[in-house]
Amino acid sequence: MSTIPRRKGCWPLDLYQYEGFWYGPYTLEGILSTQDHFKPQPNSVILSSAPKAGTTWLKALSFSIMTRSQFDESTNPLLTKLSHDLVPYMEFQFLSNSQTLDLNVPLSATHISYTSLPKSIINSSCKIVYICRDPKDVFVSLWHFSQKSESVTKAMEDLHLEDALMYFCEGLSASGPYWDHVLGYWRASLESQERILFLKKGKIGDWKNHLTSEMAMQLDQITKQKLNGSGLTLDAA
Repeated sequence: MSTIPRRKGCWPLDLYQYEGFWYGPYTLEGILSTQDHFKPQPNSVILSSAPKAGTTWLKALSFSIMTRSQFDESTNPLLTKLSHDLVPYMEFQFLSNSQTLDLNVPLSATHISYTSLPKSIINSSCKIVYICRDPKDVFVSLWHFSQKSESVTKAMEDLHLEDALMYFCEGLSASGPYWDHVLGYWRASLESQERILFLKKGKIGDWKNHLTSEMAMQLDQITKQKLNGSGLTLDAA
């Protein structure tokens, strides 16, 4: 990784730029392994999103739908397990040297940008479900995550909300720039509507409790500029 561009950002570890997007070192290693090894099944469903954009909700819903004939309300594994355990991120699963997914439930997840997905996915008939949300809510969720995790908090204790927002706006966040991540899947969904389902999580989060009107306006202006001409809107309100 010594030759890959590296920057500080709104993430506890340095971010490395790969194929136009920024990732932590652990994630980037997983992406490279996934590109080499992942082989989807014809009936595979890939759940994709940028971090903190609604993945947990999408995982639980998708798992329940795909296993509805296997479990009832009293036996559903979601009662005792986290959705992240039941639907692993492919880049982390491959990094842990587990190269065989549970084919009984052909469901996996990823934060990888569309341009960096394994060619085996792009060239297959498997389905992709992508979810996104208002960038203001994504940013605030990332901030909450950094404050809740002890290891992350120690690494980011000197990073103020205003500084984190600056990094986010520059695209220096995990799997960022967020807007480019969204647009990659949006454009792919327009070209392959039979394979790629694009969802927007419309529920408004609590960004209004954390961002000043100036911060919100800054994010809205970037969103408008980035999405101009794409036919996509991301505002939830």
